[in-house]
Amino acid sequence: MSKKDSVKHIVIDAEHKLEKDDQGINAAKKESMKFPMIFLGALVYSVGLNYFLRQVGLYSGGFMGFAQLFEFLLRKVGLNFGNFNLSGILYWLMNVPAIIIAFKKMRKRFIIKTLFAITSVTLLLTVIPIPKTPILEDTLANTIIAGFICGAGTGIILWMGGCDGGMNIVSMIYISTKGKGSIGVASTTLNSILYLIMLFLFDVPTVIYSLIYSVFSSIATDKIHTQNINSEVMIITKLSQTKDMEIEVMSRLHRGMTEIDGNGLFTGEEVRVLIVYISKFEYSRLRGIIRAHDPNAFIVETTGVRIDGKFNKYLT
Repeated sequence: MSKKDSVKHIVIDAEHKLEKDDQGINAAKKESMKFPMIFLGALVYSVGLNYFLRQVGLYSGGFMGFAQLFEFLLRKVGLNFGNFNLSGILYWLMNVPAIIIAFKKMRKRFIIKTLFAITSVTLLLTVIPIPKTPILEDTLANTIIAGFICGAGTGIILWMGGCDGGMNIVSMIYISTKGKGSIGVASTTLNSILYLIMLFLFDVPTVIYSLIYSVFSSIATDKIHTQNINSEVMIITKLSQTKDMEIEVMSRLHRGMTEIDGNGLFTGEEVRVLIVYISKFEYSRLRGIIRAHDPNAFIVETTGVRIDGKFNKYLT
């Protein structure tokens, strides 16, 4: 058996053992602890939307923007709902087809967390009142703050392995399948269509301010959604035997590694250089594994690298 096949079999055996461990109580407890954070993300998003964006008569992006638009049109034709916020319910209904698609493509835990996130957003948008007067006098300031707050809320939900629904679900399916793409970029593309429609219904400033909100929201989402940020990590170690460390990295993170033999220029000592490409979200786990095997290892992380080739993105 070749060295390559030997290592492959060892990694597979280690993965099987870890899968059994992941099905235990600790894994279930770890997943359950993410739901309060998902609710926090939904709360942050809902506060940003109702307190800063909707209060000044602007519109969100994605499915929520279309839900707001549908509510506006229903009121326009004479259906009066009083002070009741219908957009949250419309948003939930619009997400049903997207959830059905995700159910066939994504993990069940992702579906459960996504349903929880969408339901939380729907309820919170309904119960959180829209202030009678703007929080800030300047419309642009309200728009930018709303973008950052709502984007942060969405980012927290995505960070916890869930999704707030809408185009983000479709984006996550595409990224998980193709290994490339960005949630923020996909959202901006859909929003361009939404705001083009709005140009025929509202004045130009409303559309421009809403578009500004979309851009800042996308930026905030991509900054927090660290699973979607690529990183290159180089590990320099003086360990003579790195096989156990390499196998643990490959089996726990499902990432391949490149090994290079080298020498210190001044000391002349033999070193091993390991290179691995991961998401920024995985860095803390990788660092923990490396430090457990070699507390003195030299670790360099470069974030935001562009990867062209086969690279799996684990978003959930």
